[in-house]
Amino acid sequence: MLKMRNRGRFLLCCLLVVTCLTVVGFAGESGKKEPVCEKKVATEGTPDETQITPTISQAREQARLLHETLHSTLLIVHRKYYREDEKLPIPSSVLDDVFEDLQENRKIRFRWISVNAEAMNIDHEPKTEFEKRAAAAIADGKPEYEQVEKGIYRHVGRICLPSQCLKCHMPNRRSTATRFAGLIISLPVQETSRPKTN
Repeated sequence: MLKMRNRGRFLLCCLLVVTCLTVVGFAGESGKKEPVCEKKVATEGTPDETQITPTISQAREQARLLHETLHSTLLIVHRKYYREDEKLPIPSSVLDDVFEDLQENRKIRFRWISVNAEAMNIDHEPKTEFEKRAAAAIADGKPEYEQVEKGIYRHVGRICLPSQCLKCHMPNRRSTATRFAGLIISLPVQETSRPKTN
């Protein structure tokens, strides 16, 4: 009986060691990047496509596409995967990681701003005159606002905060009317013809 118990403990211990080694092996592998996923480095003398500065109209289209993609992602992830009681990070803060990566790889900057709802982060309050004008324009019903200045195209697109978002963004609300935030997308442009700020 004692031999059986010892053999059982030995097998359990072996199983535990094998499991730990497997987990450690997978953990070690997860830190490695696949060669296919590594960033491509342009060779000297070969223009890197990410370094080509777009025209204002190209930048506008890029910003609109990015905005639409990020807005849809934010709403869908928030609706399908975010659960307040599970202590998960909110989807907008997770997107900040994506923003960092795009800034590093593509030189595109992103910033959230509050429009007509409470900011969940004080860093999201409009700070510059441009941001204040953009927030006012979006609050007045414009879907977007843009400006070109010193070789930078800035696009602010409306982010809808539907009723389920207002639990946090408008905790003392008396209406379930949709409120808005804004997403600023800034990218370098060729300054050939400058559109007016709108």
